[in-house]
Amino acid sequence: MTQALDPRIAERLRPDERGLLPVIVQSIDSGEVLMLAWMDAEALRRTLSSGQATYWSRSRAEYWVKGETSGNSQRVSQVLLDCDGDSILLRVQQTGPACHTGAQTCFFTQLPAEPGPEALAGKP
Repeated sequence: MTQALDPRIAERLRPDERGLLPVIVQSIDSGEVLMLAWMDAEALRRTLSSGQATYWSRSRAEYWVKGETSGNSQRVSQVLLDCDGDSILLRVQQTGPACHTGAQTCFFTQLPAEPGPEALAGKP
């Protein structure tokens, strides 16, 4: 029998129409934002009970534990729900790179602050 998420937590969640909440993942050591992922109530329950970051894959329609295949795991140090209950901040101990590209963080592409047609010309 699968346990349900604690009702005191579940009642505070305000997921989107698909039942998902965006999850911002931050390094507990450096404060760097590592990635953005998605959770539903079950992924949150699994994360809270295991201490390992567990997400919902929108493309594969399945749960995945960060690092299960890559070894680049996220041990959860802190879980914070925002004031509206519609997003989560996970503060984690990251082992290895967080991004599937091999980069430490998924946020490595800097865009110009005030893009004009010439600012983005020739740039991927």
